[in-house]
Amino acid sequence: MSLLKHAARTFLLSDFVKAMWLTFRYMFRPKATINYPYEKGPLSPRFRGEHALRRYPDGEERCIACKLCEAICPAQAITIEAAVAADGSRRTTRYDIDMTKCIYCGYCQEACPVEAIVEGPNFEFATETREELFYNKEKLLKNGEMWEQEIATNLKLDAPYR
Repeated sequence: MSLLKHAARTFLLSDFVKAMWLTFRYMFRPKATINYPYEKGPLSPRFRGEHALRRYPDGEERCIACKLCEAICPAQAITIEAAVAADGSRRTTRYDIDMTKCIYCGYCQEACPVEAIVEGPNFEFATETREELFYNKEKLLKNGEMWEQEIATNLKLDAPYR
């Protein structure tokens, strides 16, 4: 019995030394975690977050009301109504996205021929009520204006892979 106790003590002592060595080895390395609300980790240019409608640099809306995004959406989260504008082009009068239905597949962004609807870099859009997750055209255009610089950079970085 005493031989068994001695072997167990030796085994435990060697495990303790190994564990302490592992602790000291990692103690002085840079931290692997980030302090989330104050520090943000890197996002891929292909990240799909909050939706946005973009404008051309002259301020004109990009959406030409082709309704391809509405047709391709597997969750049927997009609703578009269009009308003919004064200059004869088609423009959207209503562009709604129900974010409670959206599955963030990115098909709407891929289907858009003029890069009007995009999924931007914002992933922090929690709300207090369900109604706040029903995005209308004004909300989508506001998101586009707010994130335009980052969206344009991400689209440029992603262009070789499209």
